[in-house]
Amino acid sequence: MKLFVIAALLAVAAAAPAGTPYAGYKAPEIAIVAQSDVRNGDGSGAWSYAGSDGTTRDESYAQKALPGYKDAYGKESYESGAGNTNKGASYYISPEGQKITLTWVADEGGFQPKGDHLPVAPVHVYELPVAPALPYSRTGPGY
Repeated sequence: MKLFVIAALLAVAAAAPAGTPYAGYKAPEIAIVAQSDVRNGDGSGAWSYAGSDGTTRDESYAQKALPGYKDAYGKESYESGAGNTNKGASYYISPEGQKITLTWVADEGGFQPKGDHLPVAPVHVYELPVAPALPYSRTGPGY
């Protein structure tokens, strides 16, 4: 019985984690140095904050009336109603020391982020091939 208890304790000790992968890492203390939150009765508002490490975030939002939509056959796909529009900006410093600024708009056109650090699809500029013009001649029965 004693041997079983000792074996069970050794198994539990062997299964215990040796430590966290970030042992010794201490996250920096970041304080919020400024913040605001404004909410209006019409459903619009804005909020922002700034951290002691230089991180900032600003966002504003509003409700917007959206018209109904009819497809090509005249069938109403959705009725008119209310939707939201959001605009915002974030600023932070990357671990490499690069200043990163991200702005965005989210509305009926979807989420549209903008920033110098975001990849941009290449623009292909080329001419489309055009078939050569052939002389027109009437052939066949009756001509």
